[in-house]
Amino acid sequence: MAKKQTAGRDRLGKLAPQFAELNDDVLFGQVWSRESRLSLRDRSMITIAALLSAGLYPQLKSHLNLGKEHGITREEVVEMVTQLAFYCGWPKAWSTFPLIQEVYGDETGAVPALPFPVGEPNSGFAQYFTGQSYLAPMTEEQIPTFNVTFEPGCRNNWHIHHASSGGGQLLICVSGEGWYQEWGQEARKLHSGDVVNIPANIKHWHGAAKDSWFQHIAQEIPGSDTKTEWCEPVTDEQYSQLN
Repeated sequence: MAKKQTAGRDRLGKLAPQFAELNDDVLFGQVWSRESRLSLRDRSMITIAALLSAGLYPQLKSHLNLGKEHGITREEVVEMVTQLAFYCGWPKAWSTFPLIQEVYGDETGAVPALPFPVGEPNSGFAQYFTGQSYLAPMTEEQIPTFNVTFEPGCRNNWHIHHASSGGGQLLICVSGEGWYQEWGQEARKLHSGDVVNIPANIKHWHGAAKDSWFQHIAQEIPGSDTKTEWCEPVTDEQYSQLN
């Protein structure tokens, strides 16, 4: 779901209050939030293409920022503009690349090419993470399966997958380097191809290495009376001690 938009009221509330209301409540509150086959990431791609085509650069910069929040990578938006240059005009593409540089910064801060879609910012669980994570649901049938992407240094809080029988979680590491640790145990370094079997009722955390993006597939194992208990964060001091 699109986040609550207030830009219209913030910028135009006194000058054009009805326009501001339409912008915040109809365009972003209804159109962007419609539940359909288009994700927020898809809608951002469409909007960026439309604004580049029209040469509306102030709005384009705003939507490049929004697209970044929705999981569009620097490499993807560069590829979009390269393709659009042949259909919308070479000068428009030239004018867009400096905006991309402003929004995404240096290449070292960009999301690298990853095996699975990054998805959207994991805002629903942001309170249980240190750093930015992204969530891309794969299926919720049979065994619920989710792709989770962590920026460098991002990790979730200590937590427990409770169950009276069955339950637990399975992690399949697909890209980058990360960490997994159970309460009272040494942390385990994770690499692409590693599998982590997490029994029910075990306190643990997992996340990215400090200098690497990390992506894993998480499967919630069916069980009885399952629920997740979120606990305290992994402190910077604890995290910095990992080799």
